[in-house]
Amino acid sequence: MIRKIMVPVRGDGKGDNVLRHAAVLAHNHKAHIVVTHCRPRAEDLMPYGVPVPDFLKKQILEQSRQVADLEEAGLRDELHALAVSLKLDPQDRPSGDRASVAFVEEAGRQVDVIKRHGRLADVIAVAQPDYDRNLGSNTLKAALFRSGRPVLMCPRRDAAPAKLGEVIAVAWNGSAEAARALAQGMSTLQGAKAVHILSNDENAGAGTTAADVVDYLRLHGIGADIRRFESGKSVGKALLATCADIGADMLVMGAYGDSHERETLFGGNTQTVVEKSTMPVLFSH
Repeated sequence: MIRKIMVPVRGDGKGDNVLRHAAVLAHNHKAHIVVTHCRPRAEDLMPYGVPVPDFLKKQILEQSRQVADLEEAGLRDELHALAVSLKLDPQDRPSGDRASVAFVEEAGRQVDVIKRHGRLADVIAVAQPDYDRNLGSNTLKAALFRSGRPVLMCPRRDAAPAKLGEVIAVAWNGSAEAARALAQGMSTLQGAKAVHILSNDENAGAGTTAADVVDYLRLHGIGADIRRFESGKSVGKALLATCADIGADMLVMGAYGDSHERETLFGGNTQTVVEKSTMPVLFSH
């Protein structure tokens, strides 16, 4: 059961879209959303390696704090108004009988804030990276590699998705990453109306086939079928095409079986999905 969803925001304009996705998931599970604003420390904004007189340093620090205060107030008001429109109940202590939201501010590096607050979240919701503007890549990376929790990557869109987690595709190749994604996505799968196991018949041998996954899910009361696909050179593109064909509204998959750096530089299945997906993806690493 999903009870807590973390949404890290940092004033880059992507928080609204992520909160819309998180709200749909929260309403499905009567979960609590914690919107965590990563506020930069004034000290981190000082020029590095440049001697600054004490009087000027104090002035810069004070101005930085004032600007951060204004940004924090504006962001909080904007997110609060959006939360009301999404029918999220503002609560610091959730009741568990309806979707709710709380706002938390913490100063420091985004990677550290995600690490501290994300490890006791059931899901961390982040924006799909915008590589053209160099936004979001580090947030996704920190959530995947530092929290140990599943990460919902939310694609760019102007409105909340009509549904989320009703028709779920599970990418399966028998790897440890795929097994972890299956386990961490179990709560989401149990609430789905249809679950499809996507396979190109690659697996790790006996006990790890797509048919074995169907049998395993049946033990948990989850019905699933197998959708086989021909991958050619790009498994990532084939996964996304198959998801579109079956009308999936979420893809569950393991992330970065190769290192993040290698996939980013040379391409890989996960990196293709990260860059090209137009649907929410629940990643696990």
